[in-house]
This record gives sequence, structure tokens and C-alpha cells, in this order.
Amino acid sequence: MTTMTNASVREFKMPDVGEGLTEAEILKWYVQPGDTVTDGQVVCEVETAKAAVELPIPYDGVVRALHFPEGTTVDVGTSIIAVEVAGGAAPAAGAPAAETEPAPAPQEPQEPKAEGSGRQPVLVGYGVATSATRRRPRKAAPEAPAGQAAVSVQAELNGRTPAPEPVAEPAAARQRPLAKPPVRKLAKDLGIDLATVIPTGPDGIITREDVHAAVSATQAPEPEVQTPAPAPAAPAAAPAPVSYDTARETRIPVKGVRKATAAAMVGSAFTAPHVTEFVTVDVTRTMKLVEELKEDKEFSGLRVNPLLLIAKALLVAIRRNPEINASWDEAAQEIVVKHYVNLGIAAATPRGLIVPNIKDAHAKTLPQLAESLGELVSTAREGKTSPSAMQGGTVTITNVGVFGVDTGTPILNPGESAILAVGAIKPQPWVHKGKVKPRQVTTLALSFDHRLVDGELGSKVLADVAAILEQPKRLITWA
Repeated sequence: MTTMTNASVREFKMPDVGEGLTEAEILKWYVQPGDTVTDGQVVCEVETAKAAVELPIPYDGVVRALHFPEGTTVDVGTSIIAVEVAGGAAPAAGAPAAETEPAPAPQEPQEPKAEGSGRQPVLVGYGVATSATRRRPRKAAPEAPAGQAAVSVQAELNGRTPAPEPVAEPAAARQRPLAKPPVRKLAKDLGIDLATVIPTGPDGIITREDVHAAVSATQAPEPEVQTPAPAPAAPAAAPAPVSYDTARETRIPVKGVRKATAAAMVGSAFTAPHVTEFVTVDVTRTMKLVEELKEDKEFSGLRVNPLLLIAKALLVAIRRNPEINASWDEAAQEIVVKHYVNLGIAAATPRGLIVPNIKDAHAKTLPQLAESLGELVSTAREGKTSPSAMQGGTVTITNVGVFGVDTGTPILNPGESAILAVGAIKPQPWVHKGKVKPRQVTTLALSFDHRLVDGELGSKVLADVAAILEQPKRLITWA
């Protein structure tokens, strides 16, 4: 066990990992009380309204307490972890920490260590020692039952482990079954009292399977011998019990990326007057060019697909019609024309829809654009897109065709004036050189902010994109 002299406790606060964020959800803790941490070590992963981000600790020490369990949404600036550091050395410059005095060891009886363990078994959210740490005020939470047993982190840090006493477990501890927050929520949704559930997890922790087993038990036929009860004169037929798997409704908390997306879309839809125009275009030549580029040595190892040429076509159309690449400044009552293009690519991820953008896409060659697209897609699929990658976009492409959809009416990203939706590319009968032939065809939809983009400008941009995809050699003559 690590012993520290002349130590002090430092509180690591939830930082603003993006611009202007106010809260973040703790997705996963990588450390537990009693663990030793070093400067720069990742201690947890949090999800903001923009992305999932790993948080490193800015100093060396021993974890004293985790203030919030996984799944908790915490305000920026609130302390989330206490670390005891040697000598009271100041944290790294700019580190969000505050120094407090170490709290005395609690006097309540403590439970014995788990066999073979180097520290007390602590379930996140339980058994955290009382501390004198001053924290940002939060919403009041229900008080724990008086006399609840706790694991003393302070005693552990000082190398003292109370010996187990041959006494009965405190009543308060029995009244507070051990279970993680998601399991508690499951039990609440199913109407199961955790005090009646038989735990099978390590250290007496109740698992999801234990809760489901309790549900099955409540639905099993009652034994023949029962406590006598007066039978109703005319009993009504009882409804069949509804199991968790066949529930008629499922409630999903709206938070993180989904919460931010919902707010942004509502704000955009009811702020910017949307207009959407459509065009159906023969992209057979574009599809042939894609196959040729895949064999080109200059594109070896790069991601080459129709989206690459569609993105380049939009960039060329913006160069020919720069007023489309603008934003509306409501406060100043000005139209701000951008002389750069940060091209957003909408990506569907397990955490929801995100729109990272390729910075200065207008200045990239076709191979450079292919490389940037490949990195953007791979990072988004891994859930590692940074908040900065989703800021500062000027125009966006959303490819609904990958889902087999012909087209749609996309909603603008806040602060942007145009978004291009690309539908599915599939063979259709088409009049080509006076004859009906099967051709590769798609439908494009361009939504734009009618405050600063009129019908003429929007039509020109959409027509230019369509013309390039129909005759991709125009990429050379128009670029």
C-alpha cells in the first residue's frame, strides 16, 4: 500500500473540453480509489454534447475518491475525482484543480478486504469516505441511511486496514443492496425492489441477470400453500404480466450528442427559412471515373468512392458561386461570406449523428481530399472525433444514399447556409443520346437559408454540381 507524507488532496474538476460546453456525462472510469496515477494518465472517458473525450489527470498521486458514478452528467467546473499528492506540489499550469486538507479517517466499522486484493472492494458511488473537500453546489440528493457502512479510503492511503469484527452486518448496509446505476434503473423500470433480489455478482453486487431472474420469479405460478386471504365474490380476469422483452414502450434518456443534435436541429429549423431544390442526374461517367481512380497509383491506399467526387464537385460549384458559402449574423444584421470552405460530412455513429468537417477543403487536391475523407470516416466510426473537428463548418454533405434512400430534405447545420443531400446511386432507364438505356442515376437535394441565398443562387450551385457529376471532366476545366 502506498504511504504518503506531507500530502494534500487535490480535486480534479470537469473541464470544458469543447468551446462553451456546460456539462458532460461520465462514460467510464479507468481508475478506482487506492490506484496510483501519474501526470497525463487517462482516468476517465466523458461524453459531451459533441463527442466522447478521454480526460488525463494533471499530477501524480493516489486516487482518494471518485465523486460520481458512471452514467452521471456533471456540470463543467465540478470536482469529479480527489487525488492525494505528495508534498502539496502545485498542479500543472492551467490544470483545473483546487487544494484541500485531507479528511480524517471515519470511525465507522469497515468491511474486510477482498481476498487477494491490494485495496478495499469499492463499487463506484458507494463506500467513499467523507471528506472536507469543498465542491460546487449541486442539486440536493437523498441522504443515505444513518450508519451506512463505508470503505475508508483515508485509512487505505495510510496503510491501515481495519480488521473484520465478528459482528452482524449493520442494518443500514443490508438496506442498501450493491448495484450499479444502470442495474438500479432497470430494477426501477421493472418495479423490482433490490432488497428482494439475490445477488450473484462479485462482492455481493446485483447484476442485470439477477434482476431479470427476480422478474421471472414474480411471474412464476404461486405455490399451493399460501397465507389465507378472502377471495373476491366476482374476480375479474387479471391482465397477463408484461415482461421486459415485450414491453410496449422503451424510454431512452436524451443526452450527449443526441441532446445537442436535437437542440441544434430545432433551432435551425425554426430560425433559418429553409428552401430545398432537387435534381436527378446521370452519374454513369462519374462511376466510371471512380473505378479508374482506384487503379491510379496516386490514389493507392486512399479511400476512393462516389462521395469523393461529389465533394469535389460541390467545392468547384462553391468556387464558381462563392456567395453560397456564407452565414447570417443576426446581431449585426450582416451576411458573412467565408473565403474558405470547412466541408462537413454527416456521419451516423452509435452515439448519434455528428458532422465533423475537413478544414480548408477548398485548398486540397483530389488525393489530399481523399485522404482527409478517409481519416474523417475512420475516426467517426471509432467514436474518437474531437470537438474541434466538429466546429467551424461552412457547408455540409449528407449521404442518405448509403441507406438506400433516393433523397431527402436536409436541415441546415446552425451557422451554415447550405447542405447537399446525396441519394442512392442505382441503374435506371435513362434517355442517353436519343435512346433509352440503363444508366447510373442519383437525385441530389440542396437545402439553403433563404435569407441570404435566393432561388437563383441555390439553383446555380445545384446545377453546377449536377453538371460536373454528369461530365466529370469539368472538374479540370472549371476547377
